[in-house]
Amino acid sequence: MLNRQMKAILLYASIASLCIKKESSWHMSTPDLHVYRRYFPALQQQINGQQAIFFDNPGGTQVALQVIDAMAKYFRDANANTHGAFATSQRTDEVIARARQGMADFLHASSAGQIVFGPNMTTLTFAFSRAIGKTLQAGDEIVVTVLDHDANIAPWLALEERGIVIRTVDVHQEDITLDMEDMRNKINERTKLVAVGYASNAAGTINDVATVIAWAHDAGALSWIDAVQFAPHAPIDVQQLDADFLVCSSYKFFGPHLGILYGKTEHLERLPAYKVRPASNQAPERWETGTQNHEGLAGLVGLIDYLALLGREQSERYTGAFKNARGASLYSGRERDLKIAMQAIMDYERGLSAYLLAGLREIAGLRVYGITDPQQLSHRVPTVICNLDGYSPRTVAEHLASQAIFAWDGNYYALGIMERLGLEAHGGALRLGMAHYNTVEEIDRVLTSLEQLH
Repeated sequence: MLNRQMKAILLYASIASLCIKKESSWHMSTPDLHVYRRYFPALQQQINGQQAIFFDNPGGTQVALQVIDAMAKYFRDANANTHGAFATSQRTDEVIARARQGMADFLHASSAGQIVFGPNMTTLTFAFSRAIGKTLQAGDEIVVTVLDHDANIAPWLALEERGIVIRTVDVHQEDITLDMEDMRNKINERTKLVAVGYASNAAGTINDVATVIAWAHDAGALSWIDAVQFAPHAPIDVQQLDADFLVCSSYKFFGPHLGILYGKTEHLERLPAYKVRPASNQAPERWETGTQNHEGLAGLVGLIDYLALLGREQSERYTGAFKNARGASLYSGRERDLKIAMQAIMDYERGLSAYLLAGLREIAGLRVYGITDPQQLSHRVPTVICNLDGYSPRTVAEHLASQAIFAWDGNYYALGIMERLGLEAHGGALRLGMAHYNTVEEIDRVLTSLEQLH
């Protein structure tokens, strides 16, 4: 245990040194965010007398207290449908407007009107793939990757029945990084859309989506970015990326079950929306079929409040951050608070990743898939998949669960990469996924539990 703690100190020091930008006034120490656990009441749960450890975060995080309070308040004070003449309906309208502006700030969209809400990312992607498919012709091509969650593959594969050709980009199997040469070769004059994940929900790999977007635009194609697994772990700027579409889910970053889509205004207005006739013809409402999850949108407002609070409290560590080459601030007000919050989360979690990966390397018979080099942590989120010789992923997950440690096993809908690695036929892999409310002490418990099996 002492050896692990000493390694943690050294690893955190190493990560902190990588975070210092010596050429500017940005000097910071790695933040310790475990104090924000107090905002997550679910973390106090005990299972059979043991403190629960939530390493199931890639499948959905726990929610902040501000989310719970905002949803309860909505049910008390504003539980009505939209656009009515009466008070509770008008309060619902205000909730929706605040949620839309909150996500515009979170993603740095140029307008709240570029934010579309839905039940989840998968449903939104199917709706838009159908709409985009109506504008395509047989022989047109769409590029997807073997690394993605199937929600960013199956909706595009469904267009094959219209004669659309689907091209699939491979990975480098040794570290499960996207084969960018293969990506470049598969984008051509026939490509109409490139769908790629910002980060893998299995191996944790962060993809160079900025380059992919630029290549897509050079070919005259649209870009569709699945940021579901990236959004909980780092800042996003859709304008800087120049993304045409970007989708995420707030239940993956400490909020309620909602799907969120950013789309450039011209696409939201141009594409044919499937809607009922009385519904608005204006974007973004034309894409929001039926009554929305209003209590969830209230919770989303609470989530933005929580992250903005975290950002304000961490702001002194990031003096000089988020400035352009001329020294001017890229963001102001709440947008800056949100960017600082996500930067602090990213920096803290890199230390957790380094510590977890170092501990996993010491367990005999355990194999980690993906990036493991501590110097390459900027290319992964804190999601790790692994297998232990002699045990099925399910058996290992059940062993952890018996000690109040929550972790997923299987393919987590990342079917393509599990088949590519030859794991699908053998139950997939164990997935350990951390968030900013996790701690080194929790990692120690996970490692100790895994060591009991070898």
